[in-house]
Amino acid sequence: MKLKKAPSARIALACLLCIAGAANAQQPTYKIAYIDPLSGPFANVGELMLMHTQYAIEDINAKGGVLGGTKLQLLQFDSKLSAQESQSALQAAIDQGAKAIVTGGSGSSVVTALVQSVARWNQRNPGKELIVLNHSSIDPEMTGKGCSFWHFQTEANTAMKMKALANYIKKTPDVKKVYLLNQDYAHGKQWASYGRQMVGLARPDVQFVGEALHPIGRVKDFAPYIANIRQSGADSVITGNWGQDMTLLLKAAGDAGYNLRYFNHSAGSVPGTVTAVSQAKTGQLTWVAEWHPGQADTPKADALAKAYKAKTGKDFLAPRIDMTPRLLALAINKAGSADTVKVARALEDLSFDSVVGTVRMRAEDHQLLLPQVVNTIAPVDGKAVKVGWEGTNYGFRTDAVYSGNELAQGTECKMVRP
Repeated sequence: MKLKKAPSARIALACLLCIAGAANAQQPTYKIAYIDPLSGPFANVGELMLMHTQYAIEDINAKGGVLGGTKLQLLQFDSKLSAQESQSALQAAIDQGAKAIVTGGSGSSVVTALVQSVARWNQRNPGKELIVLNHSSIDPEMTGKGCSFWHFQTEANTAMKMKALANYIKKTPDVKKVYLLNQDYAHGKQWASYGRQMVGLARPDVQFVGEALHPIGRVKDFAPYIANIRQSGADSVITGNWGQDMTLLLKAAGDAGYNLRYFNHSAGSVPGTVTAVSQAKTGQLTWVAEWHPGQADTPKADALAKAYKAKTGKDFLAPRIDMTPRLLALAINKAGSADTVKVARALEDLSFDSVVGTVRMRAEDHQLLLPQVVNTIAPVDGKAVKVGWEGTNYGFRTDAVYSGNELAQGTECKMVRP
């Protein structure tokens, strides 16, 4: 009897497996590939960005996903801050069925190479297209002459950020002599160029007393650079440094007792920067972001930061990274399809009620228009700075707030649409 029942049992089991497989097949996923540095000198930056992305995707999925039940699935790849490694990661993402790339922390040259590779892939493989969502690489060329229909930028670009800083410097008379120190790659050169141009226009009396470029992520001691800056007589430095290159620069100036002002695009949002300022005990780092911790009258951002900290145990720093997958999800639902071309068209001119206010993805160049807050890392005083950060008695002081429309620049983008 047992021998006769065995085949039936195996058939029943096979049927159950078929049913289970069919059930899983009825739960489609939309795959997103995260490609950014998860090793090397900027690993802490990549990990921060990954955690923000993961949190948003998990929240979207908890609320039903997209298209009435499709869940977003995040694939993780280490760019190693290399264009070549990013190309390998892109191919692996394609092989695994990714339809969107989230990136931005690898530097503009790496992200530009990714966008170009995606454009070539899309041209050769109609029906299998991908889009690139860039939350942190801000070279204006990416939404200018080098714009692509497949690329969407969710961070204010270099020109927008420098315009905000130039507006602030215009009202800061103690900035008189400026040195330009930047990383030797596309964005560093752009930051220096826009600094000289826009600050010079806002303050014709400012003297630019020196300029230098250094290898990105490879300088271990910035003392020689600080010595050159001191010799120039500068009171301020316009620097696009970020990550390790920013913290080591602050350390070298602190060790030398040199009380400089720094004007930067986003360094304050990178872990360790506030600690470096507090340890240097000299210098003022002024930077630009869509929001900063402790900013007044931002209840939605504060609530998100609290929920993020409760779930991850980490501090929340970048609303734009959180909103990047949320914009994608909104576009997928608006398109009513996961088809990449339809999703890209749905993203164009899309408005989103974000935690920092309404933002809009400009159709002509795929540049997100979002507010920018000029703020300075400063000691807690109970008035302008009420909350310390990274376990220090230093936090962020709001200096000025500008809307995305106030900072919007013209574009040389000539979008080629499929």
